[in-house]
Amino acid sequence: MAVPELLDRLLRAHGPAGHEQLAFDVVREAVADVAEIASDSIGNLVARRRDGDGPLVALFAHLDVIGLAVAHIADDGLLAAHTLGIWRANVAYGQRVTIRTAEGDVPGVIARKVKDSEKVEWEQLYVDVGARDGDEARSLVAPGDPVVLEAPPLELAAGRVTSRSLDNRAGLYVALETLRRAEGANVAVVAAAQEELGQLGTAAHALAPDVAVAIDVTYATDVPGDDAAVGGDHRLGGGPALFRGPSINPRVFELLVAAARAEEIDHTIETGMRTYTDADGTFTSRDGIPTGLVSIPLRNMHSAVEIVELADLEACIRLLVAFLGSLEPGTDYSR
Repeated sequence: MAVPELLDRLLRAHGPAGHEQLAFDVVREAVADVAEIASDSIGNLVARRRDGDGPLVALFAHLDVIGLAVAHIADDGLLAAHTLGIWRANVAYGQRVTIRTAEGDVPGVIARKVKDSEKVEWEQLYVDVGARDGDEARSLVAPGDPVVLEAPPLELAAGRVTSRSLDNRAGLYVALETLRRAEGANVAVVAAAQEELGQLGTAAHALAPDVAVAIDVTYATDVPGDDAAVGGDHRLGGGPALFRGPSINPRVFELLVAAARAEEIDHTIETGMRTYTDADGTFTSRDGIPTGLVSIPLRNMHSAVEIVELADLEACIRLLVAFLGSLEPGTDYSR
């Protein structure tokens, strides 16, 4: 199964946390013909479609991805870097990277300084761009320049794809495709900023939707190390994971489940105290926004080899289009 063109473009776009504007053009071009588009000073990009007079539904899918930023350029030409988002040093070591500078992209690799121990800690890692010395390195990059892993999409067996940034460009793809297919809906897609640094909820406050649904990824439990006992059993090919927990409005959850059953879409139920997604910052915004969460099972989260099954993305789109079509004005979401 070929990777959809829009998903491929989203996965190849730059834009780690705090630098979302580097991926804005891909989002704009995807829906400019059907939606009004605006951005804010934080880095949220909002695409709104006003086809109907029903309740305004906001689909939140964060645009930012994990990455690095140049912290210091040493006299030997090596670059110290700090993380943008939470991920492990052993995931970064040995990876190729792309640094976005004022003059364009600069390639590099993440290597390590071996001291008295073979432990791999973040302070032992550095980015090598091949510069002979500090002066040459400073002519190429500057402190604060954002860095992402260089790991473009690769088609695998069974309709699966591996890539960097599937968390959460896969979720954003689902949101944008839902917006395109949801004819007659009053819907906005929020390509949200800085989710990997903590869920902000600022776009929810400004947009003031009647209902919100966050779209993100969740840990697939069909690989060693990810335990179904933690929050449910979610497998590639198992369809959307629908969250049930304190930050999720019970009525929105019920409507999502009903839509999945009506469309005969395989799905699982995910549980937990918090979602650790944009849903956590959205449901408490203003006087409280009725919020749901739809997640895509993902292997190897926060790495260069994240994996999803494309059929799960299509199932999420079908579910959300059906959900939007089921909403009625005046629905009571009080608990």
